[in-house]
Amino acid sequence: MSTDSDVVISGGTAAEIADSVRALVDRGELVPGQSLPPVRALAEQLGINRNTAVAAYRTLARSGVVVSLGRAGTRVAQRQAVAQEGFAAAGSLRDVATGNPDPRLIPDLGPALTAAAGRPVLYGEPVIDPGLEQWAKEWMSPDAPAEPTDLHLTLTSGAVDAVERLLAQALMRDDAVALEDPCFLASIQIARHGGYRAVPVPVDAEGMTADGLRAALEQGVRAVVCTPRAQNPTGASLSERRAAELREVLAAHPYVLVIQDDYYSLLSHQPFHSIVGPAHRRWALLRSVSKFAGPDMCLAVTATDPETAGRLAQRLSPGTTWVSHLLQRITHAVLTDPAALALIDRAGAHYAAQNTAFAARLTAQGLPVEAGDGMSLWAPVPVPARVVAERLMRRGWLVRTGDDFQLAPGAEPSHHLRLTVHDLDEEAAERLAADLVAAVEESAG
Repeated sequence: MSTDSDVVISGGTAAEIADSVRALVDRGELVPGQSLPPVRALAEQLGINRNTAVAAYRTLARSGVVVSLGRAGTRVAQRQAVAQEGFAAAGSLRDVATGNPDPRLIPDLGPALTAAAGRPVLYGEPVIDPGLEQWAKEWMSPDAPAEPTDLHLTLTSGAVDAVERLLAQALMRDDAVALEDPCFLASIQIARHGGYRAVPVPVDAEGMTADGLRAALEQGVRAVVCTPRAQNPTGASLSERRAAELREVLAAHPYVLVIQDDYYSLLSHQPFHSIVGPAHRRWALLRSVSKFAGPDMCLAVTATDPETAGRLAQRLSPGTTWVSHLLQRITHAVLTDPAALALIDRAGAHYAAQNTAFAARLTAQGLPVEAGDGMSLWAPVPVPARVVAERLMRRGWLVRTGDDFQLAPGAEPSHHLRLTVHDLDEEAAERLAADLVAAVEESAG
């Protein structure tokens, strides 16, 4: 079968056809934007059932290789860059899109570095340093659906690494995973790179919705990623009522892997409410230290059921990919230092107070905003956010629109901005608020 550039697609099964198209894309013989044959034409020329051709294109679409444009046909997908957290090349613009913690509120690692010194760790030793392991058990046990004696801990190089490894040991390419919508940027990236089918679950002020989760489970998702506190980007935290509703929905699906990414943990002033009931069989609770100990402290603790722990252990064996014991000792020293813990608590209060103050400032100027939990503020605007963002750039501000966090490509334009305002002084906060309101009014007019 030839496309408009005489590229031959071959195969007799859906998998063979999909592999053929992938190979053509890899070799550059099919290029982004190039059209593929209509289903009927492909079926006729390969001598296959039409349903086989449909299945091949569906597999390719789920893997992100092609996009279906309805009557406009099927085309090779454009390579899309996934938005990243952190500083942007803002030039002269004031960057309030970063999502970064305040470096002044990150504990000094000097004393911890001294405390981390000790004998070298050799191949074959336990992968978790004894001091950190004991501390982590006390940290995780109250919120894990298992007795402390049955708690299985795994260390990874941060929360994103943990989620990626958890999904990799549970899913195959084209499997469905339920993700919050709007969604944390790294989770979108993990789903795309892993070839998983992301099923969006809406998020409201109380967190992931029960109806949305129920609908995702009916679509056959094999894993769920939920943020119980300070959901990024919305700042929503699960209420006790919502968590109970989600546990009830999940009760009929005990073998679906449920990942609770409590990344904000020690910084949050909201209570932790679990969506995993005591009878659930596949679960993981993970907590990272990067938001309060610094982004360069790439360490996360994951508590899991025994089977998941065993699978993760195979991917984190001694001598290959365990987390550095020096990093573990530094982390343990920070988390057992009263002064560092006091600073972390003060940091959480500072982020919450700054977001609340800025939300009140916008509300007073006619743009109602409610502050959630987390590093940033999720601000609704009455017009498409990208238009507002462009006008703010002319005023010297770089902001992030909600479009970056949407799971479905081509979705309706977002009407939200995510603003990191905790490091603005009074003058800068007043100026940003005034510029934002003016940008909205200009866009609406």
